[in-house]
Amino acid sequence: MPAPAIITCAPTGAIHTPSMSPYLPITPAEIAEAALAAADAGAAIVHLHVRDPQDGHPVQDTGLFKELIAEIQSKSDVVINLTTGGSPHMSVEERIGPAVDLAPELASLNMGTMNMGLFPMLDRFPDLKFDWERKHLGNKDLVFKNTFADIERILKTCGDQGTRFEFECYDTAHLYNLAHFLDRGLVQGTLFIQSVVGLLGGIGADVEDLLHLRRTAVRLFGDQFEWSTLGAGAAQIRTGSIALALGANARVGLEDSLWDGPGKLAESSRVQVERITEAARVLYREVATPAEARRRLQLRSAQ
Repeated sequence: MPAPAIITCAPTGAIHTPSMSPYLPITPAEIAEAALAAADAGAAIVHLHVRDPQDGHPVQDTGLFKELIAEIQSKSDVVINLTTGGSPHMSVEERIGPAVDLAPELASLNMGTMNMGLFPMLDRFPDLKFDWERKHLGNKDLVFKNTFADIERILKTCGDQGTRFEFECYDTAHLYNLAHFLDRGLVQGTLFIQSVVGLLGGIGADVEDLLHLRRTAVRLFGDQFEWSTLGAGAAQIRTGSIALALGANARVGLEDSLWDGPGKLAESSRVQVERITEAARVLYREVATPAEARRRLQLRSAQ
């Protein structure tokens, strides 16, 4: 039987904006409430971003992260995963600040530079409340910078503090980049690979795209990795269910998709966690606890 499925939930993020959904959590209290509800529904890991409490634009504010983490940890043992991706509009210095300051047991790490096209969202969400939202979404020159120097810096700076990584791979080349750092000894142990599919600028979300990523990872890393999928938008539950059927793991949450079925906004990330855990049960998969996730990902607090 496959191992229990590690479910990650990302309750807010840097792509969607407040005008797109009234359910998107903005303040630390709202994000903490969403993260705790997701954990209660079966998420073993919560992947965290923070936003400006006034207008909801993405920020990398260590103080806001501290407030958020304290609230979550006071009520749950869920694994906390801090973003080092932040927003493509931020410098690398900004993006890694909270992870450097707070030394989480797990952090995300984008494995390559890519074009990122958010502008099609303007057609679906023309009525925006804040000026920053149109600027954020409409940029057709947006490059999400993650050079070899950037990646090496994050690996060394955060890794030396005992942080392990969720390697976010938006295309096949990112897996080869990860193999490069593994060959150089900058990455060790079981790899936690998050295949990000369905974003304009990255690989598509067709089943053949997923299988190609999986075949490539197996060829490069053998059985020394935990594989998870993150499907953007309408692909979230479908790609997550495919991963579960293949014995892998899945990530859901309002960071990656605002939807709970065609044309229906998800009222919470908890709803999406419930959908993917329901899929796991249909496939006769158990859902991993935070302790199980820590053990398999070799996190420093694993018992």
